[in-house]
Amino acid sequence: MPRTRLTAACLAVLMTAAAAPAMAQTFQSTPVVTDATQAPLALPRAQPAIPAPQDKPYPGVIQYRADITDLDRRIISVSQTIPVAGPGPLTLLYPKFLPGNHAATGPIQLISGLTVTADGQRIEWLRDTLDPYAFHLDIPAGVTSIDVAFQQLTQPDSSNWRVLMTPAMVNLQWEKAILYPAGYFSRQIQVAPSVVLPTGWKYGTALSTASQDGDVATFATTDLYTLIDSPIFAGAHYRRVDIDPSGDRVHLNLLADEAKGLAATDEQLKLYENMVQQADRLFGARHFDNYEFLFALTDQMGGIGLEHHRSSENTGAPGFFTDWTKSAGDRGLLPHEYTHSWNGKFMRPADELTANHNVPTQNTLLWVYEGQTEYWGDVLAARAGLHSKEVALATLANVAAFYDEQPGREWRALQDTNNHNLLGYRVPGQFTSWMRGTGDYYRESLLVWLDADTLIREGTNGRKSLDDFAKGFFGHDDGEWAPQGYRFEDVVAALNAVYPHDWAEFLRSRLDAVGPDAKAPLAGIERGGWRLTYTDTPSAAEKSVQTGWANDFQYSLGFTLAADKLTNIRWGGPAFEQGIGAGWSLVAVNGKAGSAEALRDAVTAAKGTDAPLELLLKSGDRFRTVAFAYHDGLRYPRLERIEGAPDRLSDILAPRRR
Repeated sequence: MPRTRLTAACLAVLMTAAAAPAMAQTFQSTPVVTDATQAPLALPRAQPAIPAPQDKPYPGVIQYRADITDLDRRIISVSQTIPVAGPGPLTLLYPKFLPGNHAATGPIQLISGLTVTADGQRIEWLRDTLDPYAFHLDIPAGVTSIDVAFQQLTQPDSSNWRVLMTPAMVNLQWEKAILYPAGYFSRQIQVAPSVVLPTGWKYGTALSTASQDGDVATFATTDLYTLIDSPIFAGAHYRRVDIDPSGDRVHLNLLADEAKGLAATDEQLKLYENMVQQADRLFGARHFDNYEFLFALTDQMGGIGLEHHRSSENTGAPGFFTDWTKSAGDRGLLPHEYTHSWNGKFMRPADELTANHNVPTQNTLLWVYEGQTEYWGDVLAARAGLHSKEVALATLANVAAFYDEQPGREWRALQDTNNHNLLGYRVPGQFTSWMRGTGDYYRESLLVWLDADTLIREGTNGRKSLDDFAKGFFGHDDGEWAPQGYRFEDVVAALNAVYPHDWAEFLRSRLDAVGPDAKAPLAGIERGGWRLTYTDTPSAAEKSVQTGWANDFQYSLGFTLAADKLTNIRWGGPAFEQGIGAGWSLVAVNGKAGSAEALRDAVTAAKGTDAPLELLLKSGDRFRTVAFAYHDGLRYPRLERIEGAPDRLSDILAPRRR
């Protein structure tokens, strides 16, 4: 609309509103009619209610095929044949609450070209106006099945959604490319899946392959819940390795941008065997027939670490194995996701055991689901040798320092961060130290579980530990797969079975700590025989964990440098107190060209003196000179031994012999 016409239209609306104030005050919105007996003029036909899920079998088996060969256009083409029981209404759902995301993250915006036919005739669908993840159909008489076709338009970059397709690999996540009938539990819907692969490609998945005819792989019929829990990594460069020291049941499925990225050595693979063995010794049971690590070594596909019951989706740098020393800080990913097979999949919070993938989830116990998994992931990495003791201590020091300096606890308790995904899935923002977020129910909860572990060890003179909780709570019913739900009361009871204590108060006091006097839960570190301190010269192990150390001024000036940009400005820190927020760039340090190196040198030179520390900053066309009265030097976190105290932390990190 031309500017002059828009202005005239706006004036007309304003004049009408001014002439009829009573109408403006009494206006009420009218919802779209959803009663099937009435046909609202706003819709082509009446909109029925979405059937609630029932625990009964869906009649018949859905035939499903995904074509992942359109690599250049990054399109996944899907066709489904869905049996129907007779004429009348049928609602198809697109998964909304995705497993492991703990939020309504189904990317329905990327589904296009949806067409439904029966016997060659189109059946027009109607999207639900209250829940756009639902599509209503009227099935004609005589129709016994419908054919559904659509495309998943995967993305060329990860600005909004992860990259799933590259010239060398594809991550097929069934839940992002499937429709299913409403009114049934996911485990009561049977699906016969197949996939069309690019010529010559191989794949990894926890699904059982029924047959392969050329480039078409057909999998054994399974239920929708298991299908969605069993993604595929397929690629041109693929290697599958047995890493199960007790039998051929756990495998590492490696994919890479180039074949050279698959060159994991026997010594490296032995560490993953150690991880599997240490998990067996920790939990004392397995709840899977086979487990498949899907591990893509790439800088082209989007990063991921996502748990499933019998597999996990993981990515690492292209040189993860070939440039092994640089991967030290990333080797805790696979132990973390493997732990989820016990904590999060077999045993999971009861409020996350939903009937299907469109029933809302609740996240009240993510501090167990993710927090204790984070703890065991780091512990297993150390026990397996994937992390040296020095790397494990450096990792813990970083976590401890971050939460020791966490200002957000003043207004927001750890318990509330469990809601973070429901507020907006891992949405980044400014002043994250004040906002708090997803990482807190992982990493601050890790500190809570270390606190619990050392308390048990202290109270039992080392006879019991959190290992005993893990074996009793997650390791029962060896061989059973069916998920079981747990509540807060169950966690407390299992802890009391190991070591009698007021565990409800212990947990609640840490989860609900809020206000200016609330502190980070660091008692487990000191009870473990160590204390948090700071150094101006990080060790090689500390640098391998904190790879951005050279640009990190969090614990000195209260920000991080990203190139010349000041980022991660800590709420209440020195930069914040100078009125600095997002959008400022470093131009100069004490009158000389600014850089991370120049700033490190200036902070070091000012230590213990009254020497000035002046930064010239730029935001848009504005310049500011900021003088910092800071003279404590560079500060990087470190754990140091408390002389004479029992070294329980080293005991926790040591491998189990049985």
